[in-house]
Amino acid sequence: MPFVVTESCVACKHTDCVDVCPMDCFVEGPNFVAIDPEGCIDCSVCVPECPVDAIVNATDVTEAQRPYIALNAQFARDPAWRPITSRKPPLPDHARWQAVSPKRHLIELP
Repeated sequence: MPFVVTESCVACKHTDCVDVCPMDCFVEGPNFVAIDPEGCIDCSVCVPECPVDAIVNATDVTEAQRPYIALNAQFARDPAWRPITSRKPPLPDHARWQAVSPKRHLIELP
């Protein structure tokens, strides 16, 4: 089962995870990154790189995180969500949003 990016990433968009992905399976929108479940090889190297613990195995998601399985797959197929293979700075106000929940409604579409 692939890994998924969950709510903690919304409005923070730390991208430390993309630097270590051997399959380059991350895509980015304006304020969120997602993992392409078709490309993810379940290696888990991205998990410890996320400073907000946003990446989890799809088999371990909580009920609140469950919608992110479908969202990651949806965004990975959307051509407006572009591949990202190298780290960028987090969003300028990421610290403000880190502990906010719920945030799914804040995901911006390209």
